[in-house]
Amino acid sequence: MSAINTVRGPIDSADLGRTYMHEHVFVLSADVQQNYPGEWGDEDARVQDAVQKLSELAAQGVRTIVDPTVVGLGRYIPRIQRIAEQVPDLNIVVATGLYTYGDVPFFFHHRGPALNEALGAELPDPMVDMFVGDITDGIAGTGVKAGMLKCAIDHQGLTAGVERVMRAVAKTHAQTGVPITVHTHPGSRTGLDVKRVLCDEEGVDPRRVVLGHSGDTSDADHLTELAEAGFILGMDRFGVNQDTTFEARADIVVEMCRRGFADQMVLSHDASCYIDWIDPNVMAFLTQWNYLHIEKDVLPYLREHGVSDNQITTMLVDVPRRFFESA
Repeated sequence: MSAINTVRGPIDSADLGRTYMHEHVFVLSADVQQNYPGEWGDEDARVQDAVQKLSELAAQGVRTIVDPTVVGLGRYIPRIQRIAEQVPDLNIVVATGLYTYGDVPFFFHHRGPALNEALGAELPDPMVDMFVGDITDGIAGTGVKAGMLKCAIDHQGLTAGVERVMRAVAKTHAQTGVPITVHTHPGSRTGLDVKRVLCDEEGVDPRRVVLGHSGDTSDADHLTELAEAGFILGMDRFGVNQDTTFEARADIVVEMCRRGFADQMVLSHDASCYIDWIDPNVMAFLTQWNYLHIEKDVLPYLREHGVSDNQITTMLVDVPRRFFESA
């Protein structure tokens, strides 16, 4: 058993319970919201909407969500604290890291490794100290300690910025033992880049890494390769059916269970109470994108197609607990 940091403080890993490993409470463009707050609307109304939705999730028996909202996605912990206090039956694990598909934020352009060539020296990356501080001391004076590390790689591949963040995350993991989740683009087989940089070169155990959005592909052979390397596969976009279908997402879980990899998958929606990256006029097609989709639709489908209750418990309870405990 291990202590896991949540918004309300540490809990024993045995108390994680039914866990969704990739859910956002809010995804925001922080600069835009601060300067043009009209779309955000009333703060109390947004908070209460989140409280209601997360309370409905907890009422279904889900005990923990991992929220990988980091810098680049609008992380603001005081708001999450306020929500967590009103949903006492749900643990929220928050993350540290940085979200980019391309370059790092301008803040880092003339700091750390960006100056190596000019100065002729190997400079440490300030991201590492920032991320370590979020884990050991707490985030921005809130006292809330991050329980997960987050980075991203999409179809653009291993850009200089993506690689820099990935290596900073790896170094933070080496100092703290906190596990890692990576936004990936399986259609471009970016999990193999994660393996090379994080694991082969930086020494991260792939068993401590969730490859997010693995369910975006139906290529079972590619996912088998990643699972055999030791990674946890994040089957985490149920309800997000752009470029795929609900059936395709569920069928690849069925197939990977048939191949014996239920103990290397986790399930989630990648949902959010509010996301400002999508035009409100387009949100109608995402009406199923909510926190209740797995319990209402996914699990019945999986059972109908041969996935056992034991395998479901493995994906929702046992794998998350092992993932956090294996430091």
